[in-house]
Amino acid sequence: MHELTVGQLAERSGVAVSALHFYESKGLISSRRTAGNQRRFTRDTLRRVSFIRVSQRVGIPLSQIKEALSTLPEGRTPTVDDWARLSETWREELDERIAQLLNLRDSLTECIGCGCLSINKCALANPYDRLGDEGPGPRRLLVRHTDAPGRARSGGDGNGDGTEEHHRGGNCDAGSCT
Repeated sequence: MHELTVGQLAERSGVAVSALHFYESKGLISSRRTAGNQRRFTRDTLRRVSFIRVSQRVGIPLSQIKEALSTLPEGRTPTVDDWARLSETWREELDERIAQLLNLRDSLTECIGCGCLSINKCALANPYDRLGDEGPGPRRLLVRHTDAPGRARSGGDGNGDGTEEHHRGGNCDAGSCT
């Protein structure tokens, strides 16, 4: 039976040698050592590495991949039927992730990116317009200026109450910042 060196396995699988060493250290793949202490992998390790890469590509953590591979008799390489069975166990989790990503994508289109972060439609940065209760303008971008520690500088907003706030680098006029 022809065996592969770590370099050959890396070349054929498209996985860096360091990643193959890592997979081996985590018990995902195994090799035998030659008399010269060089790693030799059976050819079916190529399929096992492909299984690991495809599983990672769809977002399955290595710990779950290892758990799935450990269900195979005698540590054999997954077959097409094994892949179908094992990937089915991940379907619900992947469906949940897909739903979350779709929700995130759809929520992004609701925010016009104006920077105010206090409009009631900004479900990502300001759900239910909580920041609007603090006052007008981009509440997270407003900066309180002080002359000395603990003492606010008065002036700029015209009320002299020591609570002057300014939008970083923007124009503030009549309570709204651009």
